Amino acid sequence: MKYLETPISEEDIANLEVGDIVNISGWIYCGRDAVLPKIIMEAESGTLDRKVDLRGGVIFHTAVSPAGVGPTSSNKKEIEESFGPLSKLGIKLHLGKGAIGAATIELLKENNSVFAVIPPTTALFEDQTYERELLVHPELGMEALYRIKVKNYQAIIAVAKGKSIYE
Repeated sequence: MKYLETPISEEDIANLEVGDIVNISGWIYCGRDAVLPKIIMEAESGTLDRKVDLRGGVIFHTAVSPAGVGPTSSNKKEIEESFGPLSKLGIKLHLGKGAIGAATIELLKENNSVFAVIPPTTALFEDQTYERELLVHPELGMEALYRIKVKNYQAIIAVAKGKSIYE
């Protein structure tokens, strides 16, 4: 088991291998297909809200509802297209479920970022989520960009250094 505390360092990522089990604690971002393209566009245009600092961050591909959080498929077009730009902006760990494409795996490698899969266990995650904060795009409801404080989220590194657990 490897323990990661946000923000995650370049060295932390460099020490991860496909198949490693990680334990994630700290503040992580939550967003999915509705908000991620907006975040990228705002970051690239310099209009992203200053309270959103992606450097060393984790992005969990999920919506935030009163019932809790659970992973959505990371290979949805809008989500998978976000891996490269978000990694360039500082995201070190993308968290979701499902296989991603070869081009996305290469973009993660180029940016020293990884992808981890997390089991769909919403009830368990709710017990490990301590705070929630809606950051931007409240008009998207539960698909807005949130930040949650977590302790001991466990995941499996699915993509690292150009390799995939799905190969």
